[in-house]
Amino acid sequence: MKTVINMTIPDITARIRAGISLILVAGVLSGGCTTVPITGRRQLDFIPSSELLSVGGDNYRQIVSEAKLSSDVRKVQTVKNVGDSIARAAEQFLRENKLGGRIKDYSWEFNLIDDDQTVNAFCLPGGKVAVYTGILKITRDESGLATVIAHEVAHAIANHGGERMSQMLLAQFGATTLSAALAAKKETTKQYTLLAYGAVANLGVVLPYSRIQEKEADHIGLILMARAGYDPHSAVEIWQ
Repeated sequence: MKTVINMTIPDITARIRAGISLILVAGVLSGGCTTVPITGRRQLDFIPSSELLSVGGDNYRQIVSEAKLSSDVRKVQTVKNVGDSIARAAEQFLRENKLGGRIKDYSWEFNLIDDDQTVNAFCLPGGKVAVYTGILKITRDESGLATVIAHEVAHAIANHGGERMSQMLLAQFGATTLSAALAAKKETTKQYTLLAYGAVANLGVVLPYSRIQEKEADHIGLILMARAGYDPHSAVEIWQ
């Protein structure tokens, strides 16, 4: 039986282009994967770390410059002390597991933003951490604060933001124009960085991490806070 294929030239061209796109995407997916520490999960990751550090640093400086930083010396110092402890624990943890390259270019920074209405904290690429005063009513003490900061640092160590940004950029631009989008540092790319790293709560927009990513951050975060000398059991109350 002879099969008749009724396709126009534009239809055939569209099919060919779709096939090429699938091949390009497959190449990105196979060549742009890394492994999450501890869990071993494979994740999509094709954005150069240098690009993440550059865009993340730019965004962080803009956020800090436009925000009202807390003038409460005691609270600010507590955030910095806890943050430094978690950072040291993260560096030691990664070195011991031969993963120090993940944060070799990090320059840790911790700031407390005076905004009691925003219950949030985030860690942008490069170890740029911000905590909003609104979350302090939940954390209450250093152990609670360590739970939050360790969790956010864990997201960074696991490259969850880079993973989400890879997914969003691939969906938005496609494999064929992704390199151009990153090279141009378009405003869209900067906004995706903020969304991917949960750094735009003050704008009323929060893109939650997936449950898999949250569980990984919980797991790694507990390890970090314990290694930093904080009781991981205190995390239970925070999560509740």
